[in-house]
Amino acid sequence: MLDPTMARPRFKPVGITKGPGESTHEYTFVSRDDAQELKNGEYVYYELSDPDGTLTQPRRVLGRVMKRVPLKLYPDSFLAEPEIAPSQVAAMVGYDSRANELFELHVAIMGYYDAPSASFINPWIPPQSGKQIFLADDEMLANILSRKRLGEPGSATVGSLLTRKPDAVPIVLSVKDVVSTHMAIIASTGAGKSYLASVLIEELMQPHNKACVLIIDPHGEYGTIDQIANFPQFSAEAEGKRPAYSAQVRVYKPEQVKVRISSLDMGDMRHLLPEMTEKQQHLLSRALRKVRELKRSTPWGAEDLKAAIRAVSKQKGDEDSEGADDSSTVHALTWRIEQRFVDNFTFDDIQHLDLPEIFQPGQCTVLPLNEIDERDQQVVVATLLRRLNKARMDTERGKVHSGESYLPYPVFVLIEEAHHFAPGGAEVVSTSILKQVLAEGRKFGIGVGLISQRPGKLDADVLSQCQTQCIMRIVNEIDQKSVAAAIEGVGRDLLDNLPALSKGQVIIAGAAVNTPVICRVRQRITKHGGESKDAPDMWLQHFRPEAQESRRRHEAPLNGNRDFNLLR
Repeated sequence: MLDPTMARPRFKPVGITKGPGESTHEYTFVSRDDAQELKNGEYVYYELSDPDGTLTQPRRVLGRVMKRVPLKLYPDSFLAEPEIAPSQVAAMVGYDSRANELFELHVAIMGYYDAPSASFINPWIPPQSGKQIFLADDEMLANILSRKRLGEPGSATVGSLLTRKPDAVPIVLSVKDVVSTHMAIIASTGAGKSYLASVLIEELMQPHNKACVLIIDPHGEYGTIDQIANFPQFSAEAEGKRPAYSAQVRVYKPEQVKVRISSLDMGDMRHLLPEMTEKQQHLLSRALRKVRELKRSTPWGAEDLKAAIRAVSKQKGDEDSEGADDSSTVHALTWRIEQRFVDNFTFDDIQHLDLPEIFQPGQCTVLPLNEIDERDQQVVVATLLRRLNKARMDTERGKVHSGESYLPYPVFVLIEEAHHFAPGGAEVVSTSILKQVLAEGRKFGIGVGLISQRPGKLDADVLSQCQTQCIMRIVNEIDQKSVAAAIEGVGRDLLDNLPALSKGQVIIAGAAVNTPVICRVRQRITKHGGESKDAPDMWLQHFRPEAQESRRRHEAPLNGNRDFNLLR
């Protein structure tokens, strides 16, 4: 295969090197840019000769345009009359605009691409003055910006390079790196973060990936992802002895999201029963130990816990020489447990989310939590991640070979509204296990994707663990600073573009690509479910004749409406 950074047939140069830039890794060049193609973020290169003479052709040293500064423009007097184009004035007085319109472009040196190491090698010296600068062609960029190629196993094509025509330079993520080093999607409201996440899910569920995906969906935005089953892109016919593939989507109903009470630990209890006294916490902690000793691996519920509290209190009373009375503490604690867990559809004595049912290769599972209280959501996520982490650890270490804790394949968990589950400046019940999974989960095949519209409210340690970053439009200055502080490898020049990004445009950096890129997100195959409601249109629909007629028929007494009043 031809090295994409080795010189090939020459293109017309677009400029001439002026000199070094503000740092060792920058340079400037001068160009007329008649074609208006040297945009901020565009890629250019110069040719570097091999001093050892071991290469037959010079290398192409790639760079990214950071800034464009005018050197010479039309004289101000040419701009005095808005009705007359400056080019007309220039023509009348014999002014050669092509010879006098010059720009100085500042370039960040990326280096030449080294295929064996799949990385850019910085030459550590800027080009000499007078060196020709060329615009990188689409083929070259397609070969070196992305770690994977379109449609190959382990690839996720999320869009194309923004500075080029749509689909000219595909941006293809490495799924292996996304899953093994975690991902963060950060954007302001309305920038398209859920849309991008859905595009990624579509890629993961295609036949060249057949991924095992779980979506934590606090707002119920991902229900439309079940349309995957209706599109041929997510299926493959049988080949020889290989079975046919068809992507599966399982969307749970809110009432199906269950947490078994016996899976809760003391931290969960403190979270669910806030403002317990020290005495209550001590008693509850002893009761939890006792009920686990008695039940061992058998599920237990709220009544068992209440009985353990009474037993522990009685035992303590028998051992206490002073005969302290804990009856009020026992009554208050058992009452709170009953109020919290009895008749609560989320917490159950027996039922819980079955891991092998949730996690299957070729299946995307959606857990909608929109009808669950935020505190309960945090407990659901904490207990699920704890069970998942233990199951993958035990499976990898050969401790289990069957049953509900046997998960013999890697998984990817996508968490929407991640700042609710790991808020900055506060510790909630899901924060510690999320940090543990982010730090250690990659060893056991647990990948995490975090999605947040408020990076300033997301725990900085959690955000910094995500080695692939997808950053969309961010207007809030605090959020911009949080992103800049937590994310490495993204140049200041790219981060300065965050407020200017349009909907569906994203800066992708980190492990899943070879270098930071600005990407336009491709169109979804399935319908998007996260759109905002069009309130004016819905108001107008209410008064349309067909809507009014439908309401009249529905309210008619012959339609079985018992509340219809004939006298009104």
